[in-house]
Amino acid sequence: MPSMASGGRGRLFATHRGALRWLRRRNSPLFSSLAGGGGRGDAPHLPVLIVGAGPVGLVLSFLLTKFGIKCAVIEKNVDFTRHPRAHFINNRTMEIFRKLDGLAGDIERYQPPVDLWRKFVYCTSLSGSVLGSVDHMKQEGQFNFDKVISPISVAHFSQYKLVDLLLKKLEGIGFGTCFPGEIGTSAQDAMLENKILMGHVCTSLQQTDEGILVGALVNNGEKIIERKLHCGLLIGTDGARSRVRELAGISMEGETDLQKLVSVHFLSRDLGRYLSSQRPGMLFFIFNPGAIGVLVAHDLENGEFVLQIPFYPPQQMFEDFTAQVCEQIIVKLVGWEPADVQVLDIKPWAMHAEVAERYISCNNCVILAGDAAHRFPPAGGFGMNTGVQDVHNLAWKLGLLLNGVASPSILQTYESERQPVAIFNTELSVENFKAAMSIPATLGLDPTIANSVHQVINRSLGSIVPRNVQKAVLEGLFSLGRAQVSDYILNEKNPIGSLRLARLKSILNEGKSLQLQFPAEDLGFCYEEGALVAEVCGEKTQQGEKVKHSKRASREYIPSVKVGSRLPHMLVRPLPASNESVFSTLDLVSGDKLEFVLITAPMKESYEIARATLKMADEFRLSAKVCVMWPRGTTDAEVEESRSELAPWTNYVNVEELPRVSGSSWWEMCRISRKSVILVRPDEHIAWRTESDMVRDAESEVRRVFSHILCLNRHAV
Repeated sequence: MPSMASGGRGRLFATHRGALRWLRRRNSPLFSSLAGGGGRGDAPHLPVLIVGAGPVGLVLSFLLTKFGIKCAVIEKNVDFTRHPRAHFINNRTMEIFRKLDGLAGDIERYQPPVDLWRKFVYCTSLSGSVLGSVDHMKQEGQFNFDKVISPISVAHFSQYKLVDLLLKKLEGIGFGTCFPGEIGTSAQDAMLENKILMGHVCTSLQQTDEGILVGALVNNGEKIIERKLHCGLLIGTDGARSRVRELAGISMEGETDLQKLVSVHFLSRDLGRYLSSQRPGMLFFIFNPGAIGVLVAHDLENGEFVLQIPFYPPQQMFEDFTAQVCEQIIVKLVGWEPADVQVLDIKPWAMHAEVAERYISCNNCVILAGDAAHRFPPAGGFGMNTGVQDVHNLAWKLGLLLNGVASPSILQTYESERQPVAIFNTELSVENFKAAMSIPATLGLDPTIANSVHQVINRSLGSIVPRNVQKAVLEGLFSLGRAQVSDYILNEKNPIGSLRLARLKSILNEGKSLQLQFPAEDLGFCYEEGALVAEVCGEKTQQGEKVKHSKRASREYIPSVKVGSRLPHMLVRPLPASNESVFSTLDLVSGDKLEFVLITAPMKESYEIARATLKMADEFRLSAKVCVMWPRGTTDAEVEESRSELAPWTNYVNVEELPRVSGSSWWEMCRISRKSVILVRPDEHIAWRTESDMVRDAESEVRRVFSHILCLNRHAV
């Protein structure tokens, strides 16, 4: 009986002849990695080395380990940061986390209650007048927790807590953390596979015949030693100031320094209890004559906050923001003095809107992902989410490549698919930032005026007036500006204040302020070219179509099976009827192995394509299965049809659709006919779609499709 090859090491070189032809090239670092090449000198050799142990790097290491790819991670810091940083996890990222050994369920269990973070609040102080608020979980349309468009909801969970959970998941699959004091002085002191090496500062990259030789400095507690590590592929997930990006000579394109801020991480259970009972929310935009800031409530129950304060160097210096000064600002913004404020950390940062000019360098051996490849304004929460989705796209391609199934050219499809998404998300984040700034502008605190004043002072006084005088001038002008939000002006009895408050209410009611959820962009992004096959339906090449809409015109997600799209979510039930619970169509794709899924209706021509798919999967040494989508109410006897149609293969599943809306089938929801067949990639995106009656030679067509997806008919760049 034909079998599904799983891509294990035992048959590593029993690959499809096209893939083997690529790997046999003597100068291929991937061939050296697969064959156990020793690299340069005595440097340990790894198929994949990841630089950066943030969420993006850890997710990639988890996925690669699951797919049987040996890797290691190096991290410059000697310990993991406790600064909360990112905190919003969108639908698509939570869908990915569902398949990381239950990570999404852990997040849902440990995150704060939804009622404590569903709102953005605009106020004069945390205990003062509420100017307005927006409930982002209100029960209408797609902005709720009914799980209509996704099997899981968004989450609010601090980045350091996410890292803690990821480390536990990695431990569960044999991936350990090694701290500097545990590291010997010899380069060959231990096997480095499946380890996170802390305190390793990447200092050099050298391209070799076998890949990349990485130099790192390590302080092991006794002395600083230099370590050499050799890898076939180097993945830079080392953040916005990526050392890998710098060493690879990759530049960023876009806008820099949109705003400079100071981030203050502090604890106050008093404040947490007060806000929980009086005005819960995730973000608090605070404007008063004494101070302006945005407070992120990471965890009201435990009183954990991050305050973002705009600052304007060189008149205002980061060194001016001592813990005492920050506590004074906190008191001004709270409106009363909490007794237990504890400032934990103060960091400066700059807001950028940039994307790397390229994601891949050094003969396909150096790859960027996450903030190393793109830097967004935080408005909309796309930064970490886009990074996690980067490596979800990359991991399956690395898996098939390093298992000898795909051509090295498949790495280029990572850039062609993910870079346009980053560019779009950059533009959207800038628009979101402008939307956020429309609120203070409406209140008479236009940030563009503040920036203009700052620039004028720099140009006119910067070189001739002492800094302390410049600082006094700047802060005096800013103080005059903040008077616009005094109680004297900002009230219903003042004509100017009344008009401004009315405009503010209009902005909030019309959804023109900063939003939390973006279903269309979160779930509806579509790859236009890459590891996929453009479909031809009638006279229209759907893959060539571009989504044309204003970034903020409509945020409604419309289910689509256009090639390049994420597979839509619908609940289904396995057939024949069993005690198994219902599950999502997204769960048809395995999270534990590299598997393609063909979704088809029970039709004669479709079964022919299904048989061809299973046969070609064996030929290409791929894992694949067929899902036969039956209408609701199908009997067990009817399901027997697929057994005879798909024999001798057994790698198929029958499911019964469970549409939410009466009369709306899977095919109707996707707006395609039942003649359609859909090939889904391991990352749950549509790789190919056609109508069964348009295929004349099923085996030849499916062979062409897999060859194209695996890039076996393309030349390596």
